[in-house]
Amino acid sequence: MCAAGAHTRHGDYAKVPLMRRHFDREPLALAALFAGACAVASSGIFVRLSQTGPTATGFWRGALALPLLAVWAWAEARRRGLRWYGWIGDARIFWAGVFFTGDLAFWHWSLVLTSVTAATLEANLAPVFVALICWIVWRERPQPRFLAALPIAFVGVLLIVSPKLGQAHGALVGDLLGLGTAAFYGAYMIVVARLATTYGTGALMLRTTLIFTVLLAPLMIGQKILPDDLHGWVLLVALAVVAQVVGQGLIAYALSRLPATFSSLALLVQPLAAAIYAAALLGERLSGVQIAGGAIVLAAIVLAQRARS
Repeated sequence: MCAAGAHTRHGDYAKVPLMRRHFDREPLALAALFAGACAVASSGIFVRLSQTGPTATGFWRGALALPLLAVWAWAEARRRGLRWYGWIGDARIFWAGVFFTGDLAFWHWSLVLTSVTAATLEANLAPVFVALICWIVWRERPQPRFLAALPIAFVGVLLIVSPKLGQAHGALVGDLLGLGTAAFYGAYMIVVARLATTYGTGALMLRTTLIFTVLLAPLMIGQKILPDDLHGWVLLVALAVVAQVVGQGLIAYALSRLPATFSSLALLVQPLAAAIYAAALLGERLSGVQIAGGAIVLAAIVLAQRARS
């Protein structure tokens, strides 16, 4: 197959699948996507171990990442001969920050109320919401496979939450917040995939991070804002560097160089990585029913993505 691709004539290049052409041109983007997904998957562990409130943890995630992102944006702008400071008058950047604010607010609370693995699985229904948003906003008619994926995803989520239906604590609420996370992250992915082709990754990350940090500040009132000791600060710095700067930065870089449909599909490595982290560091285990539900959810996402691609 590779040999055939290597000898493709110029006249036949248009017949080569678009996704394969992206892989041929941007192998680094593919590696960045998977590395970014694994880095972001660690955020659930940091949030669970954090000594501050869920929203406050999100605030520090952004605030502590801003200096590093400013250096990144400055270096990027210097290389391209542009100004790295100043506001870009593009409303889409503001909305990207708003969507990421909702993503973090819902995500961090879901991690506190339910298991890291379940919350990550639910949040990774984002590709389904990407398709739904494209259907509603741009009138992209869904294919039958996508319509079939919706009830399959619902069954999978139902199996994940089924052990919690008779419980009195907030685990079920955490699962619902996980679904809300998916909706916000799907909207964020759509906007960033378009913005990253216009603006540098560093500049985009700096501005969206600044927006969500400012918007999260009033939402953390009433929570524990400061950690107790140096260990607590180390956890917050690690969250900012690993999840926000490295993880989200690599994903934003990859989104501008790979097909959006494949990008959201490849990010399914996040639930697997999160499950491994949670089992090794927190001792979390899913029941057999929940594992089956997770497998069904992943199958539904794959089906939805194939329908869009």
